[in-house]
Amino acid sequence: MIKEVLEDEFRQSSKEGLVLADFYSTTCGPCKMLAFVLADVDKECGDKVTIMKLDFDKNRALAEEYGITGYPTLILLKDGEEIKRTTGLQQKPAIIKMIEEA
Repeated sequence: MIKEVLEDEFRQSSKEGLVLADFYSTTCGPCKMLAFVLADVDKECGDKVTIMKLDFDKNRALAEEYGITGYPTLILLKDGEEIKRTTGLQQKPAIIKMIEEA
């Protein structure tokens, strides 16, 4: 499932299970392309992971806390702990591999 969330919901929902956080900017071309990739990933892995989209402009404090310096940034969390991070446009096989390795 892909959810657009704000900081409070992210903090509550990311503590259990596997969560893929997508920090993006609405003005970022690769971020827009990644949205389509994540939709495909969700179709294939939606039962294993919750995908949360976090708009940088609406979640600046959280982005700073996680040290986001480029877009898009994907952070994979397991039970609230960061286990993997990538920055830049990723392809579906790489994202699925990251999820399956968790």
